[in-house]
Amino acid sequence: MSARYQQTRFVMSAQKPRDLPPESLPEVAFAGRSNAGKSSALNTLCQQRALARTSKTPGRTQLINFFEVPGTGYLVDLPGYGFARVPAAVKRQWHELIEYYLANRRALRGVMLMMDIRHPLKDLDWQMIRWCENAGVPVHILLTKADKLKHGAAKRSLMQVQKALREGGSEATVQLFSAPGRTGVEQAWQRLDQWMGVADAAQES
Repeated sequence: MSARYQQTRFVMSAQKPRDLPPESLPEVAFAGRSNAGKSSALNTLCQQRALARTSKTPGRTQLINFFEVPGTGYLVDLPGYGFARVPAAVKRQWHELIEYYLANRRALRGVMLMMDIRHPLKDLDWQMIRWCENAGVPVHILLTKADKLKHGAAKRSLMQVQKALREGGSEATVQLFSAPGRTGVEQAWQRLDQWMGVADAAQES
């Protein structure tokens, strides 16, 4: 399972809808607030140190970046939202690009949504969940930085998020995740495989 994602490589970036590549293989998008550890999660799942650019300055991902999993599909890194210190016009452009991608990309099979476990389900997170639901795209939440909490506190946070999602009428699923501790990596791989159709292909063969 891991070897498949180890081969992931960057192929292109898109700044505007017209820059998006032709649709062929399944796509899974990675989204989240600018400081949620999105790039670190992507690097960890692909077992590469510098596949997606990480930075101590939130908001460095300013384009939609496409990474190819050879023969399987694409992992798509969306611009982070929230704390990025950029002009309002640029933020609007990001939001329009993300919303267009979510609403119009037929190859999109699901969204991995990163949230810092200490600050989950902020307004912009709910906005992303609603965007996906309106587009009919399933969401799987990674509660990142789970290593920052003790095990019991992390479990409580997980249950609180699950409850809030149910009460909010959302069908999004959620798990604990830690890039440094590699918590939840196998579970996230399984969801990626499911969305990419790899699990189905394995069952049919």
